[in-house]
Amino acid sequence: MSQPPLLLTVGEIARRLNTKVHRIEYIIRSRKIEATGWAGHARVFSQANLDHIASELTRMDADRQSSTRSNG
Repeated sequence: MSQPPLLLTVGEIARRLNTKVHRIEYIIRSRKIEATGWAGHARVFSQANLDHIASELTRMDADRQSSTRSNG
């Protein structure tokens, strides 16, 4: 019997990536990441979405650190 696909809410993604919900919301909105579906009123995202959000979060943090160093 196969496992159902993993579906994550924005809050669960933030918890797994150890960051704040507003940062996850920003990445979803600015990168135009589409929800996999809905669970009631909550958007749900796939494992692939989680991986994409995690990579964008890492890239955003790296860009932020490099601009802080060049301005400091």
